[in-house]
Amino acid sequence: MLRVDARGDACPLPVVKAKKAIAALAGAGEVEVLVDNEIAVQNLTKMAKQKGCQSAAEKLGEREYRVLLTVGEPVEAEAEAPVCTPDARTDTVVAIASDKMGEGAEELGKTLLKAFVFSLTQQDKLPKTILFYNGGAHLTCAGSPMLDDLKALEAEGVEILTCGTCLNFYGLTEQLAVGGVTNMYVIAEKMLTAGNVVKL
Repeated sequence: MLRVDARGDACPLPVVKAKKAIAALAGAGEVEVLVDNEIAVQNLTKMAKQKGCQSAAEKLGEREYRVLLTVGEPVEAEAEAPVCTPDARTDTVVAIASDKMGEGAEELGKTLLKAFVFSLTQQDKLPKTILFYNGGAHLTCAGSPMLDDLKALEAEGVEILTCGTCLNFYGLTEQLAVGGVTNMYVIAEKMLTAGNVVKL
C-alpha cells in the first residue's frame, strides 16, 4: 500500500498526488490518501470513478479524512503499445483574458487561475495553444506566479502566445518570459479554427 499525506494541500494537489501514486503502483494495489477537507474527499472519489478504481472514505477526526483507493490489474491491450509517444495535445485553444479566474474576490480569482494552469500540466491531454491577452498578458511576463507551469507546458509542445498590443499597452514588451508575441488576427484565426475554445 502506498500512503499519500495531502493534508494542508490546496486543490488540485491531493488529486495530483493520488494520480501519481496510482501510476507508481504499476498494477494492482492500494493507495491511502489523507486529506483535511470534504471537498478533497469528493474530488478524490470522482477521480477514482473516472479511473475505474474503487474508493472508500472515512472521517478520522476533526479535519482529518482517509480515502482508500483500490486499483485493479490493468486490462491487457489487444495491440502492442506504440514505439513513439503520441502527441498529447488536443485541438483545444485556451484563451486567458485576465490575471484572475471568475468574478468575486480578487485574491481567490488569482489563486484559482494559478491552480487551473497547474492542473493543465497534469492532464493526459494538453491544449494545442494558450492565448493571453488584455490583463492575461501579465501572466507570461517576469514575476508571474505561473511561469514554471507555463514553461513546462511549452516544453510539452503547447504553443504559448501573448498579444503584442497588450504587452505594449501595459509596458511589458521587454518582460515577456515565456512563449511568443502574436497579434489579434492570429488570435482570431486560432480561436475560429480550433475544435474547442476554453475562454477564461
